[in-house]
Amino acid sequence: MNYNVQAAQGDLRQSTGKLLHRRKDVQDALSIGHDTFYKLVARGKLRTVKIGAATLVPDDSLRSFLASLEMEAA
Repeated sequence: MNYNVQAAQGDLRQSTGKLLHRRKDVQDALSIGHDTFYKLVARGKLRTVKIGAATLVPDDSLRSFLASLEMEAA
């Protein structure tokens, strides 16, 4: 799977203030679907934690993934 990203305005690694992001919020933020989300998780690109039935992505995992996309695009 090859992901390309264009340079964004501002720093993508800047904290949102949230420690955990819901799966759907991550999908919306990355403009990806359910299948792609779980493929990224299975390949170790995104780390998840479970709280009850909720699947959550730690903020640092999301920021690291975005940084890796920036580095690949450079």
